[in-house]
Amino acid sequence: MNMVNLIIILGLVMITIGAFFEAIGALGVLRLKGFFNRIHAVTTSAIGGAALPLLGVALVSAFAPWMIPQGYYLAGICLTATILILLLAPAGAHALARSAYLCKNIRKKFIYDDLVEHLKERRR
Repeated sequence: MNMVNLIIILGLVMITIGAFFEAIGALGVLRLKGFFNRIHAVTTSAIGGAALPLLGVALVSAFAPWMIPQGYYLAGICLTATILILLLAPAGAHALARSAYLCKNIRKKFIYDDLVEHLKERRR
């Protein structure tokens, strides 16, 4: 077994692990209660379930001998999409969670709420 086959197997394993993350994230959305817990499950599955398979596809396409001319192009697209997902998914989840927190319609039961103190100091 040479190095190219090991890298292709690693890419396929990364795709499989990403599918597992997506399934766990979908289960978390169905089972968890409350908006904030669900958005955590969605963000975790978006990062693990989208970025990891894209990295796996990039590895497979870059090192597979049957994809020589187009493989590098596909690997570049996958790496670009991975970087965008890793940057934008947490930022989008943070923006949604903050706007939901500031909205008065969502029920909030927190054990510890540091943002309340920050907002009180900001209003002064």
